Amino acid sequence: MMTLSQLTELLGWASLLNIGMLVFVSAVLVYMRPLITSIHSKMFGISNNELAIIYFKYLANYKTLSLIFFIVPYIALKIMGQ
Repeated sequence: MMTLSQLTELLGWASLLNIGMLVFVSAVLVYMRPLITSIHSKMFGISNNELAIIYFKYLANYKTLSLIFFIVPYIALKIMGQ
């Protein structure tokens, strides 16, 4: 059985890892966009304009899910004093 303090620590580390992943993927998409876009457009047959929209939706969904499932519960447990 997991205690509330262990759950708080788990959510804290998961939040940190998710934020790190979000920053890393965002940086890769910003600085290596031509290379990544050419690879994905050849692999999936999608135009560059569509890929930009897909990348933006991916980052938005990842950020939203990380916020809902990791960051908000971690903050709530920290406010509770765990």
